[in-house]
Amino acid sequence: MSGKDVIFILGMGRSGTSALARILSLRGCVLPATLKDANEANPRGFWEPVDALKLNDEFLFRHGATYFDPTLRLQGELAFAPDETERYIAQVCDFLRRCPQGAPLVVKDPRITALFDFWLEAARRAGFCVKVIVAIRNPSEVAASLGAWIEASAELWHALWLKYNLLAEFHSRHLPRVFVEYSSLLGDWRSQVARITRSFALDEVSEAGAAAIDAFLTRDLYRKRCQGPIVESFGYPWLSDTYTILAEAANDQPLDVAKLDETLRAYRTCERAFRTSLDASRSKLPIRLPQDGIMTWRQETG
Repeated sequence: MSGKDVIFILGMGRSGTSALARILSLRGCVLPATLKDANEANPRGFWEPVDALKLNDEFLFRHGATYFDPTLRLQGELAFAPDETERYIAQVCDFLRRCPQGAPLVVKDPRITALFDFWLEAARRAGFCVKVIVAIRNPSEVAASLGAWIEASAELWHALWLKYNLLAEFHSRHLPRVFVEYSSLLGDWRSQVARITRSFALDEVSEAGAAAIDAFLTRDLYRKRCQGPIVESFGYPWLSDTYTILAEAANDQPLDVAKLDETLRAYRTCERAFRTSLDASRSKLPIRLPQDGIMTWRQETG
């Protein structure tokens, strides 16, 4: 690989995306210059660029979304103004051009998964050859990991897991890519890095790099482990089917694209139906007033 290659790490947060970014940097790739600080949620570091976070959050906020938006409004429903699209792509392009050169660049921010069309176009305009790693982790473990730091329902975490995993797979189909499962990465990082090395034609890991990875990638990174069947939040085996398919791809087995497409279509249809029905009725739904305890109707004003 040349110094004009970029490896995007896509997928759901808390799926090993930070560990993958750091491992790749320790084995000879480069990271953007200014990175998000470590904190209690991720004491080993996030290894994601602050400038990219700002660009992505600003774009999401302009359209009433955040990283925690489980909808697919931005993936097909909204029509973006051409001037805004060009401005955002140009900003991403400028960010990529300012990143360190001379080795494959690694860019990790889970928000990119939801905005990948823009980032892919920017990378190509900046002269990069794009590769993708899709990080996979059991949805029950992801929900437990997120729930330890943010109070929200398991249903939200499961919806986000579906969204980001399905989008990561869908948007990377035509690109060189590798699926990496979190437990496999922690259990035997050498075999997983060897898969990445072969797929992306990277240089072999040096002894110093291997020693640094051993020091970084300790078993205490695996704090939320879940066994047993995955609890389905939506009445359909979307989570277990998707995880099984992607985990098999992480073992270099054939990918059941048809099943993933079916799940993505079903999720899109259901989330849109519930969202639009709620939004359309928000000002007319009955509420229970605490002072009298009876059901009344409230008309929103303004």
